[in-house]
Amino acid sequence: MLKVLGHYLPWHVLARIALDLVLLIVGVVALVVFRGEQVGPHWNTLLLSATVFSFVMVAVNFATGIYRPVVEDTLLTAVARVVLALVFVLPVAYGLVLSLPWTAFATLSMQLAAVLLTVVVLVLRALVNRSQVSSLFAPHILILGVGEEAAAVQRTLLHPEQGRVAAEGFFPASHDETRAVDADKIITDEPLLSAVKRLGIDEIIVAIHDLRGSGVPQRELLDCKLAGVQVFDLSTFYERVERQVKINSLRAGWLIYGDGFRQGVDRVIAKRCFDLFFSLLLLLASVPIMLVTALLIVLEDRGPVFYRQERVGLGGEVFKVIKFRSMRIDAEKDGKPRWATSNDDRVTRVGRVIRKLRIDELPQLFNVLDGDMSLVGPRPERPFFVDQLADEIPFYGVRHCVKPGVTGWAQVRYQYGASVDDAVQKLQYDLYYVKNHTLLLDTLVLLETVRVVLTGAGAH
Repeated sequence: MLKVLGHYLPWHVLARIALDLVLLIVGVVALVVFRGEQVGPHWNTLLLSATVFSFVMVAVNFATGIYRPVVEDTLLTAVARVVLALVFVLPVAYGLVLSLPWTAFATLSMQLAAVLLTVVVLVLRALVNRSQVSSLFAPHILILGVGEEAAAVQRTLLHPEQGRVAAEGFFPASHDETRAVDADKIITDEPLLSAVKRLGIDEIIVAIHDLRGSGVPQRELLDCKLAGVQVFDLSTFYERVERQVKINSLRAGWLIYGDGFRQGVDRVIAKRCFDLFFSLLLLLASVPIMLVTALLIVLEDRGPVFYRQERVGLGGEVFKVIKFRSMRIDAEKDGKPRWATSNDDRVTRVGRVIRKLRIDELPQLFNVLDGDMSLVGPRPERPFFVDQLADEIPFYGVRHCVKPGVTGWAQVRYQYGASVDDAVQKLQYDLYYVKNHTLLLDTLVLLETVRVVLTGAGAH
């Protein structure tokens, strides 16, 4: 797991993205050269065009979910995923090659060949994603602890999204620790530093919740760190590999003294400019969709098109969010707030469609322009539920130190939920976002949102 501009990215995903970029850039240049096109003095234009084309196509592939691990999918599901990606990728690729400034030396047939090259790379990438992830660049990991926490860490490492990385061994923190891991991998006959050197360990995960009085060999861990080995506690481990902040391994001191949670003026200004630019762009692009949606809502039950509801925003301030109405007018006729549920019988026929495609969220772009919301951030909850969740979930109020978003890290990483347990899971992703939010992470969330909309993942 590598940290890029404040956000953790899986090493194998970065390696695949880098490989596809190289394949596309080299492939486009090779197409021009081997087809005998007269480049002449236009080499700079060719290289720039090939680079822009490759970066945009990789971004589009990322948005369609091609780089997500699919090793547990059936062949039919994998084929459907590729077909869906092609439907989205082909028109973008064709429009892009026609827009690039290489018409002086690149014929139409060469440009079509560049589109075909993109299709080949996309299909190959989808096939490779069904195979076992290579462990060539995977770190060698030792887990300090042999209990349930250590077993949970090992299960997380073996998940396809982490590249199926197996720990080299487990080192007991104390003699009386309950053992829940493979006994054959427990190291008991040598000092920690010696085991680290023998196994070529790069990282040590301290899989223990309470480090005080737990028998953790602090001096030996320090020796390992001075020898160049990275040492991570549970909170940092889950932040790195699952891109969430686990509530059950979180301490207030980690929030106070740890890195992140920066809310500087420069970040606020940059995020506001980002929000204004992309919200205006999205509004212009979605005007036809919004007009059709409004007409269908009126035709179905003659009720109001928009639905305004109080939500909690930045600093706990209450504002009114704007959405397309997707429920019956009398959805809460008893005046009691209720979680929306899967297959909710209060949802209209038009509402089911616009919820699945996330069209009901589009009017919130006006909330973004007003400054009540951001494009990316924790989803705003109703005051009634905020009061309830704040009483039951530790650190729930931390999510209100940034503006709520139209979409968010929790929304693209976790399926829709309507319970306190689901709120805990989403909060863990929200805390990660609050701690690490940058323009890069905002961009990745927007790209992931495209995938969610295309596939209907987590729709309700």
